[in-house]
Amino acid sequence: MSLSPDTRVAVVTGASSGIGEATARTLADQGFHVVLGARRLDRLEAIAEEIGGTALELDVTDEDSVDAFCAVLPRVDVLVNNAGGAKGLAPVMEADLDDWRWMWETNVLGTLRVTKALLPKLIESGDGLVVTVTSVAAFTAYDNGSGYTSAKHAQAVLHRTLRGELLGKPVRLTEIAPGAVETEFSLVRFDGDEDRAAKVYEGITPLIAQDIAEIIGFVASRPPHVNLDQIIVKPRDQADSGRFHRVTQP
Repeated sequence: MSLSPDTRVAVVTGASSGIGEATARTLADQGFHVVLGARRLDRLEAIAEEIGGTALELDVTDEDSVDAFCAVLPRVDVLVNNAGGAKGLAPVMEADLDDWRWMWETNVLGTLRVTKALLPKLIESGDGLVVTVTSVAAFTAYDNGSGYTSAKHAQAVLHRTLRGELLGKPVRLTEIAPGAVETEFSLVRFDGDEDRAAKVYEGITPLIAQDIAEIIGFVASRPPHVNLDQIIVKPRDQADSGRFHRVTQP
């Protein structure tokens, strides 16, 4: 990557769709050179071409992939830890350990790998920002969701711990915890079952990816002395992880 010395660089993981894609577009509009990371390189390249960014293949569950991704970055001003997701909706007695491993590798260890690798560059920037997209599942537990809620709790605690460990360093940390956002999230959780995924949002008006991206853009535009520690955002129709007001279709 060849960039002018004063170019601000924002890294977005999980940037091939949903919140990641919308965030990449928003930060590009704010003047950042956006480095998009995800496994689906063809989708990344199409987005990067549209926004004038850089597409780099990234699998946050693979140490070598993370190392190769981070090694080519000349500087980093903003890191958006967005890669993550859920698999399955099983009670503990029927837990699929492979699903649990995937959720912990992606949400927790993936966030750890990328953040650990890029913290020196974020500090060196003189005004770094780490945004970690967790979930309302990082605050409460719900039936049949223990794999995802435990992973999101762990991811959130990792991020919150950094707030104290980096005190005095020129790095701000913001956790954004969305409620129901209509993206590919439920499609991934239910292994491509479109009907089951659609029922998650049935009868409500969910958030969309752009809603979260605009919040991340606002956070990134704050002056260096302003740290928005934690932002919880839900659709009006949602009270908590499992409580919604749903309009019954006639």
